[in-house]
Amino acid sequence: MTTSKMYLNINRTFRNIFGQKTKQNFGKYNIVKPGKVSTQMTVPDHIPKPSYYLTGEPTELISCEEIKNTEQISKMRDSCQLAARILNEVEGYIQVGKTTDEIDKLVFSSCVENNAYPSPLNYKHFPKSVCTSVNNVACHGIPDDRPLQDGDIVNVDITIFYNGYHGDCSRTFMMGNVDEEGKNLVKATEICLHAGIRACKPGEFFRTIGTVIEETAHSLGYRVVPAFLGHGIGHYFHGPPDIFHFRNNYPGRMEAGMTFTVEPVLTQGKETIEILEDDWTAVTVDNSRTAQFEHTVLITNDGVEILTV
Repeated sequence: MTTSKMYLNINRTFRNIFGQKTKQNFGKYNIVKPGKVSTQMTVPDHIPKPSYYLTGEPTELISCEEIKNTEQISKMRDSCQLAARILNEVEGYIQVGKTTDEIDKLVFSSCVENNAYPSPLNYKHFPKSVCTSVNNVACHGIPDDRPLQDGDIVNVDITIFYNGYHGDCSRTFMMGNVDEEGKNLVKATEICLHAGIRACKPGEFFRTIGTVIEETAHSLGYRVVPAFLGHGIGHYFHGPPDIFHFRNNYPGRMEAGMTFTVEPVLTQGKETIEILEDDWTAVTVDNSRTAQFEHTVLITNDGVEILTV
């Protein structure tokens, strides 16, 4: 689940153009209209919970990048591997006709069965256990009763809190007969993710990740949505460093023992997004599609390890 920098070019409006076929040169797909959101679920008492589960506000104060010790890294591995397994469960379940609310229920149940807490649930008052972002929804889509349609592309963003640590990953799935424009966008986004991860190693600047991702995106004909960042992660959901996915001047270098997410969002059109009245759902201003992929990574003594596999 991304962090967002609200000082970037984000407008808070509610657009009245949803539900139509796009008329621009972005391919053939449905522009998504938010649906009905079901009642928020309650995690059983026996499940260990993060600091924000009641108030919606995290209490951890993380002022600098954390260098994790062997025990912390082991717990991060466990949490990240469980997050990846749950995302694989979603891959086996998701299909045309399923609603994103049904996906949310699957994720919630899988977390509870594994004694884990679904990290998005009530994080800054997010009402669901997973983010599901379809077509023109760039990020932080709230699961609802809209059935997935043939040709949709949908990002499912899983974060879990397990044994005191968060693990975070996401993937964009293609539903049925996706057009070539959509397929190419999804492929390009995954390529950009792995290009950014390959840039990671001890001593490298954090900002190198963004430079590599943006250059790769541009070479493939796409833009990076700048509003959404990767982030440090551990016993806290979001913390330093900020991982920008575009050229930037963020200070600092990677060190062995750091864990953070890399999670670029690419768009076919303009980089600008709008936040809907639910205070979460981010949509593209020109209704272009976006795609996102995400891994949590660990900086090792000689390179980088993807934890969410």
